[in-house]
Amino acid sequence: MGRYYLILLMILPMLLLAACSNDSEDTAADLEENLENVNKEGFPIVDEPITIDFMTRKPPTTENDYNEVLIWDEYEEMTNVTIDWGLVPTEGFGEKSNLGLAGGDYPEAFYTAKFSDVDIMKYGDQGVFLELNDLIDEYMPNVKALFEEYPEIEKALTNADGKIYSLPTVYSPDFLSMTSNIKPWIREDWLEALDMDMPETTDEFYEYLKAVKEDDPNGNGQADEIPYGNTSVDGLIGWFKGAYNIGNKGRKHGYIDLDPETEELRFYRTADGYKEMLQYINKLYTEGLLNENIFTLETNEYHEQGSQGLYGSTVTTSPETRFGTDNFTGMPQIEGPDGYKDWVYVTAPVVHKAAFVMTDKNENPAATARWIDYFYGDEGATMLFMGVEGETYEVTEEGDKEYVEEITNNPDGLTFEQALRPYITWLGGGYPGLVQSDYFKGAENSPESIEATELIEPDIIDEIWPDFPYTVEENQRLSALKADIEKYVVEMQDKFIAGEESFDNWDNYVETLENMGLDEYMEIQQAAYERYLEN
Repeated sequence: MGRYYLILLMILPMLLLAACSNDSEDTAADLEENLENVNKEGFPIVDEPITIDFMTRKPPTTENDYNEVLIWDEYEEMTNVTIDWGLVPTEGFGEKSNLGLAGGDYPEAFYTAKFSDVDIMKYGDQGVFLELNDLIDEYMPNVKALFEEYPEIEKALTNADGKIYSLPTVYSPDFLSMTSNIKPWIREDWLEALDMDMPETTDEFYEYLKAVKEDDPNGNGQADEIPYGNTSVDGLIGWFKGAYNIGNKGRKHGYIDLDPETEELRFYRTADGYKEMLQYINKLYTEGLLNENIFTLETNEYHEQGSQGLYGSTVTTSPETRFGTDNFTGMPQIEGPDGYKDWVYVTAPVVHKAAFVMTDKNENPAATARWIDYFYGDEGATMLFMGVEGETYEVTEEGDKEYVEEITNNPDGLTFEQALRPYITWLGGGYPGLVQSDYFKGAENSPESIEATELIEPDIIDEIWPDFPYTVEENQRLSALKADIEKYVVEMQDKFIAGEESFDNWDNYVETLENMGLDEYMEIQQAAYERYLEN
């Protein structure tokens, strides 16, 4: 018995190796056969129909069955590709996708996924997320053309190992009202009532806020005006950074930038300009020029107060959309006490880096690549956002694409979003595709948003950083450091503004950050920054 057992132990590895070899050959044969089914150009994408399994993050604003949505029904007929969407509500997507990836039970692709950089590198390094470099070269002409026109997009998608594992939501760099979608707004009628010009400096803005508080611009005899209103100080800080010479590389990096004097990477949340900005906002808060509950106000209440006409200014996407009022007008970039005037509240074109990924379970990677590539070109982007010509939109004599009246002025009283639901799925965001002004009809493309963007355009910074490429090890260590450092920064920011912490304790604030590992935090950022420059 022992002899036979010994022989079995000797031949078992060879049997397993042979089985694995046969499996590998079968898989390769299947992939080769599937590849022969793919047309490299035109439609259909495949001659014989196929089905691809997705897991899809489903926002509450979209239909419950994507196979009944007009554009996906149309696209299936065009391509011969059926999608098993695997819809998962937004609030449960993270948990379900993480459990699936950890346990090996995951689909051929993830759609509207919004995976973090940590996940991208982790699962890319493991081979679970497919490398897309060769597929882009061979089967994604729209993505490739996008890279050629805007090299910064390819640079932003390239990871620390030089590979691309995901496809993004891309805002066209030319669509400035989208990349700077959150802007400052002021009550135009109140400026007239107060006989004041548009504020152009921090001092002039202070004087306007003070006049709103004291001089009853709405004329009702009550001191009910709120000079500036919002649900947090984030928008105000985003706007003011450029007036204090900090945060000079855009919205993606809320803690680091380039020191304008040394051109070296710095943690600007300890810089003199940051302290001066907080002191200015603290002055506004302590004098009652910001809504008192700015740190706790709920979004619904913000909208309600705005719709009641109580705000003299705010920072948001569109007051007309938010509040249903056209009394606001856009403001320019504000100039600080030392003459700085840069618009830095602008995001890089790559918004969600991993809106779409393919996995190693994908049996038709070439066909999947062609399927998703369509939405990075003009035709596919038009379909994604506008639907089907003659059914959801018409082309005007001027060549503009406009939704049909059934959507814009629904006879059944449906809202714009409700009327769109049966036709498209971009509502809720996170979609993989290219956003351009020609066919995106959200608030960012409204006339008032375009006009407001024209005011800030002259001051928009030239270089806008995307997220940096970190290694798996860097990501793991940086996540731990961020949990302490960045959390503490935000806590202290609010305390300084609210007057709960004295600026006399600023040195202690800086020292605490250093003791939390700020040097190591910056070493990791420096390594990633240098890698970004080399990409």
